[in-house]
Amino acid sequence: MKKIEAVIKPFKLDEVREALSEIGVSGLTVTEVKGFGRQKGHTELYRGAEYVVDFLPKIKIDIVVDDKIVDSAIEAIIKAARTGKIGDGKIFVTAVEQVVRIRTGETGEAAV
Repeated sequence: MKKIEAVIKPFKLDEVREALSEIGVSGLTVTEVKGFGRQKGHTELYRGAEYVVDFLPKIKIDIVVDDKIVDSAIEAIIKAARTGKIGDGKIFVTAVEQVVRIRTGETGEAAV
């Protein structure tokens, strides 16, 4: 099993969720986060004063999937989240050693 963490632009969340649902991903965790990469933030004008916004709002999606659908999950996220502009986000894939469903005690794939 693999854990896929994707950091995307907030307005792309619904498209990514639908794309993942189409390939059979049944659950995901969504977190509102802030950060910056190559964008380095931006400058805004508020009441005549200019100020720098260092951290931009993003959405982090966490999913755990079977090894067989990792590539299709990554492709679905990329296709749904890409705008072609800087700041589209990143995807991180890590190995998951163990999963336990708290309610039933199920482990492994049955717990996902």
